[in-house]
Amino acid sequence: MLAIVAPGQGAQTPGFLSAWLEVPTFATRLAWLSAVTGLDLAHYGTEADAETIRDTAIAQPLLVAAGITAALELFPSPSAAFGKVGVVAGHSVGEITAAAGTNVMSVEAAMVLVRERGRAMAAASSAWPTSMSAVIGGDRDEVMASIEKYGLTAANDNGSGQIVAGGTVEQLAELAANPPHRTRVVPLSVAGAFHTVHMKPAVSHMTTLAQAVSTKDPRTRLLSNADGQVIHSGSEYLRRIVKQISNPVRWDLCMATMAELGVTGLLELPPAGTLTGIAKRNLKGVELFSLNTPDQLDEARDFVDRHAESAYQDLSTTPTWRLVVSPGKGRFIRDASVKVNDRLDGSTSIGSVKNLRDEVPVSASQGGVVLEWLVEDGDPVSPGQPLLRLHPSQNQVQEDLA
Repeated sequence: MLAIVAPGQGAQTPGFLSAWLEVPTFATRLAWLSAVTGLDLAHYGTEADAETIRDTAIAQPLLVAAGITAALELFPSPSAAFGKVGVVAGHSVGEITAAAGTNVMSVEAAMVLVRERGRAMAAASSAWPTSMSAVIGGDRDEVMASIEKYGLTAANDNGSGQIVAGGTVEQLAELAANPPHRTRVVPLSVAGAFHTVHMKPAVSHMTTLAQAVSTKDPRTRLLSNADGQVIHSGSEYLRRIVKQISNPVRWDLCMATMAELGVTGLLELPPAGTLTGIAKRNLKGVELFSLNTPDQLDEARDFVDRHAESAYQDLSTTPTWRLVVSPGKGRFIRDASVKVNDRLDGSTSIGSVKNLRDEVPVSASQGGVVLEWLVEDGDPVSPGQPLLRLHPSQNQVQEDLA
């Protein structure tokens, strides 16, 4: 099974798009995304210095544009990709790249959303001097205790050996002066304490804007940073993208779901290296590919074909019915009150998936009429496994066809 992942802020380096701009189709698409955002993305990806592209309002649109445009070079026919890619995920702002790549929202909507996200988070960062530091190594419980002791937030949990703390500059200085046993505290080149309470003002702004964004259900398995679960509803994924701004990124749980799904190959979109580096420590036996320059495209396509999940069926091949899928691994606890031919609304619970870690409620998402149950009460389920088949309402069908 193939996983495609998109990196988050901090992965960008000066000139990382220089080679890509020599590809005419890439340059044309980037010019269009520059027009959409009102930013000269070609300049920022080739000529701007490290301090300039560290600015959140620039870094975030630049990263999402790079990922989307490189993905279109990797898959010249996007519809063909959905039968090959088993799962998609993005780290932090990379979730917007992932959302656009799986057809949750249009590329243009994704770019407007990330432009506004970057501006709002930059404004929140300017209210008080905040930043982030990676805590490398040590005992997990001791690291988490130290982060809490100094009033910080474990903003990014990146699995074995790396937890990123976010908070005020003073709090981070205290942590650096008193690091947990057998750890290194490494300051990150970011402009604020992302995924912490300091980003609350940005959430309010983005919540209002997101109400106007049209979404569709993802065309393949799509993981959420919030809990690593498979999200099948476009509107739910958008809600999570907004909420994610002031809440921790649980990349460790995203990787756990990839392992449960049986991922054999993981390809990281440019600027690549960060997520493949993390995967090297956490996803043993998974083949990794860091796509950074266009001369790697033929090799990347071979990698895709080797790990393609040809048997996986597109989750939205027809608008005449819709699947509700399992968000994770565990046993399905079915709601006995939900019967065939029942009409469900978007908030109706159909049961939950229970495992040793937690119990995750499952709802009918966008609603519809129950056509058939695909699992029984107590059945073991895996991430993305179909649970229930629904017939959507007429207006939902019209939206899917739009």
